[in-house]
Amino acid sequence: MKLRKTGRTLVALAAALSAAVLSACGSEPGGEREGGATAWALTGGSEAPFRASFEAWNEAHPDRPFTVEWYANDAYKEKIRTAVGSGNAPTLVFSWAGGTLTDYVDGGHVADITAETRDVMDRVLPSVAASGVIDGRTYAVPNNQSQPVILYYNQQLLDDAGVEPPTTWQELLDAVEALRETGVTPIGLAGQSVWPELMYIQYLTDRIGGPEVFQRVLDGEPGAWSDPAILEATTRIRELVDAGAFGDGFASVVADGGADVALVHTGRAAMLLQGSWVYPTFAQDAPDFVASGDLGYTTFPLVEGGEGDPSNIVGNPSNYWSVSASAPAESQETATQYLDGQLFNDEHIDALLENGTVPPVAGLEDRIAQQDDADYLDFVYGMVRDADHFQLSWDQALPPAQAQELLTNLSKLFLGEITPEDFSSAMDATL
Repeated sequence: MKLRKTGRTLVALAAALSAAVLSACGSEPGGEREGGATAWALTGGSEAPFRASFEAWNEAHPDRPFTVEWYANDAYKEKIRTAVGSGNAPTLVFSWAGGTLTDYVDGGHVADITAETRDVMDRVLPSVAASGVIDGRTYAVPNNQSQPVILYYNQQLLDDAGVEPPTTWQELLDAVEALRETGVTPIGLAGQSVWPELMYIQYLTDRIGGPEVFQRVLDGEPGAWSDPAILEATTRIRELVDAGAFGDGFASVVADGGADVALVHTGRAAMLLQGSWVYPTFAQDAPDFVASGDLGYTTFPLVEGGEGDPSNIVGNPSNYWSVSASAPAESQETATQYLDGQLFNDEHIDALLENGTVPPVAGLEDRIAQQDDADYLDFVYGMVRDADHFQLSWDQALPPAQAQELLTNLSKLFLGEITPEDFSSAMDATL
C-alpha cells in the first residue's frame, strides 16, 4: 500500500503544542501542588496528543493542575524503574502493561482504580482495556493509540531497485539483494536501542509457529525458548543479517529522536520495521516526503510453510496510565478524574487521529475518512480490528529481569556474538 495523504495537520498541531507551557513543568514527583498531580510522559510520536490532553485539563481545572516532565523512551524506562521502587513515582505512571504492570501490582506500587475509571474503560475496545486488568481489577487505563508494528518503505528506492514491497520471506531476501546492488541499506534498524530488534523475532516466531509458542514462554514451561519455531526464527534473523539487510552500522543507530526513521525519508534505507508510533515522526520531520506518496506501508511478510495466522500482529495494544499508590490522596483523586473524563473523549480522539494515530475505540470508520491521512489510518485501524491475535512486545510482556536478559541476548544474536542455539540456551536459563 502506498501513502498519498499528507501530515500537515500533525505538523501544525505539534508546532503549536510545542510552544505550550504546562503549569510548573519540571517539578519532581512528591512535589504535587495541593490538589494537583504529576506525570511523566514520552516525547516523540504521541507527544502532541498528550500535551493537548493535559493542557485541556489544566485550563478547565486551574486549582488542580498536572505538572508534566517529558522523557525520551529509553531514558524514561531507566528512570521510572528506580522511581517506582523507591516510592517516588509521579502520580500517573506510564507503562506498556504486561509483566511490568504485574510487578507494580504485586509490589503494591499502583492503586486499584476499578471504580473510578469505569466510564473510560467502557469507551475503549475490550481487548485493549483487558491489558490493564489483573485478577478482575483495573490497575491501568489505555492512554493513547493502538500500536501495531508495520513495514514502512521508501517507494522510490524500491522502484529504483525494481522490486515490489515483499509479501513473503523469500521476496524480502530477494529485495535485500536487489537493494544492496543499488547502494542503499535495504532495511533501517536502530540496533543500539536493541528493542527494535524484538520486532523481528516476534513476527518470525508468530509467522512460523503461531502465538502458542510465546505463550509457553510466558507460562514458564521448561525449554520453551528452544521451541523449533524460535530456533527457526533466530536462524532467519542471522540469515537476514548475514545478507547485509541492515548494513554495517546498525549497532550505532538509536531509535530515540527518529534516527531510524530519518534513514528512510532521506533515502539511505529502503525499508523500516517499526511501530505505528513512528508515523507522526515521518509526518513532522519529512512532510514533503509523506505528501509525495513515497512513504509506503505494508504488513510483515509471510513465512512459507509457517503455521501462524497472517492477520496476527505484534506491538502494543496501547500505552497505559496507572495511579501511584504512594501519591497523596488528593493527587490520586485528581488523576482518576482526569483518566475517567479526559481520555478518549471527542477531543482526545480527534487529537490522536489528527496526529496520524488510531485510538483503540470502536466505530471510527467515518471519523477516519475525514482525516488528511485517511488511507494510512484506515490501514492501521484495519490491522487492529481484523487481527486474530495482537501480541504485546516481548520486553513488556515478560517480567523485567527476564526481559533484560532477552534484550541482551538478542543484541548478541544480531551482532553475531552468539548462535541461535546459544540464544535459546541462555533464555531457557531464565525460565
